[in-house]
Amino acid sequence: MHKMYVCKQGLGGKPRPPPGLRRLIALAAAARLALSPAMVDAAPPPPPQARPAQARPPQVRPAPRAVAAWLYLCAAMVFAMVLIGGVTRLTESGLSIVEWQPLVGAIPPLGEADWQALFQKYQASPQFQQVNRGMDLAEFKTIFWWEYVHRLWGRLIGAVFLLPFLWFLLRRQVRGPLAWKLAGIFALGGLQGAMGWYMVASGLVDRPDVSQYRLAAHLGLALLIYALLLWQAMHLSRASSGAIVESRLRRAATALLVLITMTILAGAFVAGLDAGLIYNTFPLMEGRIVPPDYGAMQPWWRDWFDNRATVQFHHRVLAIATLGAVLAYVPWLLRKGAGSKEVVLRQAQDEERKKALILSLSKDVSARRAAIALLHLAVLQVALGIATLLLVVPVPLAALHQAGAMALLTAALWLRFTLR
Repeated sequence: MHKMYVCKQGLGGKPRPPPGLRRLIALAAAARLALSPAMVDAAPPPPPQARPAQARPPQVRPAPRAVAAWLYLCAAMVFAMVLIGGVTRLTESGLSIVEWQPLVGAIPPLGEADWQALFQKYQASPQFQQVNRGMDLAEFKTIFWWEYVHRLWGRLIGAVFLLPFLWFLLRRQVRGPLAWKLAGIFALGGLQGAMGWYMVASGLVDRPDVSQYRLAAHLGLALLIYALLLWQAMHLSRASSGAIVESRLRRAATALLVLITMTILAGAFVAGLDAGLIYNTFPLMEGRIVPPDYGAMQPWWRDWFDNRATVQFHHRVLAIATLGAVLAYVPWLLRKGAGSKEVVLRQAQDEERKKALILSLSKDVSARRAAIALLHLAVLQVALGIATLLLVVPVPLAALHQAGAMALLTAALWLRFTLR
């Protein structure tokens, strides 16, 4: 009798064929598959052809923090440049070098013959003829070194900016719009050098000092370069706090920045006209709020920029207005602006949005710090200005006053950046 194969899983299941029969079924299925028309007609895919290796340019990851650190350094050097230029103006040293030699001028006098040649050229200038006729060579050296350092520092800023800029370009760490922005800043630096000589040239013909208009333009261009460098550095270093503020607070911060810049430029006219040497009283000017010779020149625009009394009065008014604006703005910002819970709840549309806004409250530290720094610096700057006026413009105090102006501008830029 033939034996029946029964599945070991149990008698209740379907019977399975014996192992030998299962192998025959599998072989038959493989043969049918091999002889099917689809498989016969289908050609095997061609082997992939090896493509020739192409040399790719080296990809260098951008290094925004390294670029930001370099821009911070350049901004700090421009800050120092403004202070050196201020001391050069206060000591009346800016006309001691009567030639503009961008390359050869970097070499200082190397001997007595060089000093005598420079001194003889200075003796032919209007400043020596009308102001410093009794100056000897030793006194000339003092004013010469201030102007020399001022020019040398400008050349150094150009080198510190250009060489790393080219390096970052070659390393592809500065590309696209950023590269064009930085190239524009470098072009402004070159224009600033030309503007400096244009200012100096105004005091080498008839008058014994430089034009106050050109001095203000020279300072204004320096402020622009400084602001662009600092703003771009803060952008690359991601210094923004992401503070939540209303649009009117941002607009007010912009207006405050403009007001501070106008006050600094008004100070340039005070320096250019030596207007700080008159009316050395505060808050009145010869017992009056408005000086008696205000409006003495015609037309009005000449009185605004050529009249020493008018120039000093306008600088006073702008300074007090700046202080008042800061005193009003900072508490407003801290109460209703950065990180205010009321603003968060008012802007929240749903629970997810509310959570995101509340989370961003931890990011407004920079805005608060910038606002508080702006408030302290504004008070300090006004105090320095009053002291400089009452003491009839001593050089150390006047230089500190100029440093305070740059610090105040820095705080205003920082605050405005954090409110983007």
